[in-house]
Amino acid sequence: MSPAKKKTTTRRRATTSAAKRGAGSSRKSPTSSATRKSPTKAARKSATKVARKSPTKATARKSPTKATARTSTTKRSTAGSTSSASAPLAEYNRKRDFSRTKEPEGRVPKKKGKQLEFVIQKHAASHLHYDFRLELDGVMKSWAVPKGPSLDPSVRRLAMEVEDHPISYNTFEGTIPQGEYGGGTVMLWDRGTYEADDEGGAASLRRGYEKGELRFVMHGERLRGGFVLARLRRPGRPQWLLIKRRDDHADADRDIAAEETTSVVSKRTMEQIAAGRRVWHSNR
Repeated sequence: MSPAKKKTTTRRRATTSAAKRGAGSSRKSPTSSATRKSPTKAARKSATKVARKSPTKATARKSPTKATARTSTTKRSTAGSTSSASAPLAEYNRKRDFSRTKEPEGRVPKKKGKQLEFVIQKHAASHLHYDFRLELDGVMKSWAVPKGPSLDPSVRRLAMEVEDHPISYNTFEGTIPQGEYGGGTVMLWDRGTYEADDEGGAASLRRGYEKGELRFVMHGERLRGGFVLARLRRPGRPQWLLIKRRDDHADADRDIAAEETTSVVSKRTMEQIAAGRRVWHSNR
């Protein structure tokens, strides 16, 4: 073979060899690239799985909490509404058996007028006292005043708050049998209307009651002018002081409780009422 042909053949073989090496390199590259990319895909898949699972777990953890919170809120709301619905005269009704008593059942009536009523009932129970009752929010807020009201501004009468009474109780005068709750003679000692001393209406009276400083003006047959009920900071059932305010109706020289001894309705004394036939029964 001539030298020229040998060179040509050598170049062809070199070219072929290079082409083969190039082809082999080309075939390996995708494999190498796939090998390099595979971990990345696996990592992405793993991350995706973790990402998918994480929100689900978080949601699973949060959901019961939210559900519990909603349930708890609903229960509190229901309990609150039940309490507020039954609270006004619950204690009054609990103490009385209406299959045996002629006392009015405790119900909150619809308000018919703007004026608020008050009544004071002289009550000879285990201890003589005066039941001081003020209408507010459909019930009679009630206090037991052992020595009765005074017209002397310097005198502070202890007033023990008791359960609310129905407005229909305002007309009662008679005898509760001994052994029953509140057993004894009851006299209608005074009655009339009353109002807030700042002319703020029921809203002002409500704020005063909640605050523990109830200021009002009475328009009764025996009690007139300004009074205040001030709550004492003592444990147990709320205790208040009933005080006459200084005005034209104040009178330090009169003992009105000792002076007025008959009913403003029937004009009877306690003894005459006790001898009557009107009897109410109640249970403890």
